[in-house]
Amino acid sequence: MVLRAAPEPGLVGSTLMALEIEISKRLPDFTLSVQFSADEQTVGILGPSGAGKTMLLHCIAGLVRPDRGRIVLDGEVLLDTDRHIRVPARNRRIGLLFQHYALFPHRTVAENVAFGLPSLSADERLNRVRALLERTHAAELQERYPRELSGGEQQRVALARALAIEPRALLLDEPLSALDTHLRSQIETQLHETFASFRRPALLVTHNVEEAYSLGERLMVLSRGQIAAFGPKEAIFRHPPNLEVAQLSGCKNFSRMTAVAANLIEAIDWNCRLQIESGGSITSGHVGIRAHHIDFLESHDAENAENNVFPCWLVRSSETPFRITLFLRLHRPPDGSGAHDLQAEVFKEKWERFRRRPLPWHVRLPPDSLFVVPD
Repeated sequence: MVLRAAPEPGLVGSTLMALEIEISKRLPDFTLSVQFSADEQTVGILGPSGAGKTMLLHCIAGLVRPDRGRIVLDGEVLLDTDRHIRVPARNRRIGLLFQHYALFPHRTVAENVAFGLPSLSADERLNRVRALLERTHAAELQERYPRELSGGEQQRVALARALAIEPRALLLDEPLSALDTHLRSQIETQLHETFASFRRPALLVTHNVEEAYSLGERLMVLSRGQIAAFGPKEAIFRHPPNLEVAQLSGCKNFSRMTAVAANLIEAIDWNCRLQIESGGSITSGHVGIRAHHIDFLESHDAENAENNVFPCWLVRSSETPFRITLFLRLHRPPDGSGAHDLQAEVFKEKWERFRRRPLPWHVRLPPDSLFVVPD
């Protein structure tokens, strides 16, 4: 069965729908079976390891043959198993950026970038390579070999090589995963610049929620070869369609729930009633809230708040350079077991403002930040 990811209103039949995918590929543990369309809005593909993300890119690029399906790019049929059409990878003009760069070690940077341009004259190749290395901030590297480059430099060169063929679509497989924090920031900036000027279909595979959100305009969540969610990233983060998508998109706080009345639910595991903005027709399932959406109130604000405000105690905390994760127990002090009800994330500046207040603190779970999903 193919799960259809419906295009957004107004895109069907328009020139924006440049890449159309409907493929099925049997894998050892499951079948990769997807159908979706991509336009000039970059799609971040999120999912756990082994979900089929890389295989999807390889099928689109022509490196792997699907068992069945159809791929159309700019109106050209690249794959149609029913009609026995399969355009070779070298003729698809699809740029593929591999996770570990895949540069030719015996070629210089300039030779790597020029590799896919045999049909151009020497002058045309030289001009295009120079322009691309300037564009990817790697002009000073052109005479070096890959072994002489840092990870970030290799990734910039690999990006220049992917763009050299003037691709009609760009596929990126975990482009930041092998880089340290400083280089990751540099390449992320480079990718923002690239996508802003490319404005063609671009699919970016990652298992990192923040990367998917930062670099993608739309989001696809892939789970065991199936599309679990597809659409504008903010909509999926605000209103995930099910518990699995909520978890894969980074939400840590869930409680079983039952509906009590219109916009009122019982959060069973949190032992409280919550006003929600809208639960639709869901009468039972789970309620969730993202860690950074939890509010910490001043005492006088807590006394005057109308709903969804609860006393809490700190069980433990976890620190990063810029943020603090607080593990909280609602309604009662911790019992020594380490059990907690909620994780909250706050920037250190805010943490310093209330960390020395006497316990209990008071948290508010804003109705517009709560979401409910069916079982």
